[in-house]
Amino acid sequence: MTNQEKAEKDYLAGMKYKDIAVKYDVSINTVKSWKKRNGWSRGAPKKSKGVQPKKKRVHTKQEKVAPSLPSPELPESDELNDKQKAFCLYYLQRYNATWAYQKAYGRSYDTARTNGPRLLANARIKNYLAELKKQQSQDLYLDANDILKQIAKQAFADYGDYIDFGSEEVIEVDAKGMPVFDPETGDYRKYTRSFVNLKDKEEVDTSLLKKVSIGRDGVVVELMDQQKALQLLLDRLPEPEVNDESTNSLLTALNKGLQKIWSDKKNEDDKG
Repeated sequence: MTNQEKAEKDYLAGMKYKDIAVKYDVSINTVKSWKKRNGWSRGAPKKSKGVQPKKKRVHTKQEKVAPSLPSPELPESDELNDKQKAFCLYYLQRYNATWAYQKAYGRSYDTARTNGPRLLANARIKNYLAELKKQQSQDLYLDANDILKQIAKQAFADYGDYIDFGSEEVIEVDAKGMPVFDPETGDYRKYTRSFVNLKDKEEVDTSLLKKVSIGRDGVVVELMDQQKALQLLLDRLPEPEVNDESTNSLLTALNKGLQKIWSDKKNEDDKG
């Protein structure tokens, strides 16, 4: 019997995805692909739909119902109901608890503004959000270090990697486009001009560019916000240890200077 067949028996017996994944040393997504590929199904078959009168929902005039959206496929959880799971998924789209509650429950803004943050503080919701983030990370093959590396690239990007600029000597030409001869030097007359050239896009990292355009004033190249990227990195790095000799010497000199100022002032006061 293959692992897939054994896993199917475990699934039908009620074992959770994560437990199956641990047992057979595979990822949760692999277990899900086995289920989908082999048509695993547990529980009693759904009852055939009979003709039943529709129940009308009564809403107050102040309450506007958000349009229903198709329910996305979510990780299994015995602790949350479908609306709570949907709330978690919507929350990860905008990180806005009020909006997520409106989408998941179809309630008014005032109701969602109160219940959304309250639901977000629930420990089971937090655990489920953590699991969703973990699965998203696995699907994207990304982690926090990958994001920090990209921020570091933005912080230390160099304009010299994207443009070539400087000055050069160019032969002067007349109105007809012919080179102008200088009888005094016996050579063509030259002048110095500045230039800015873009490097070929195949040779540079375009992910660090915010804007490239050619307008009336020439070439415009704008990189991602380096100051913002540096601040993001600084916020996530440990405090630097200032302990080198040059810094100590500077602090000592400043301290001596302040002592001299106060000493001179005291002498002037005594004389006065």
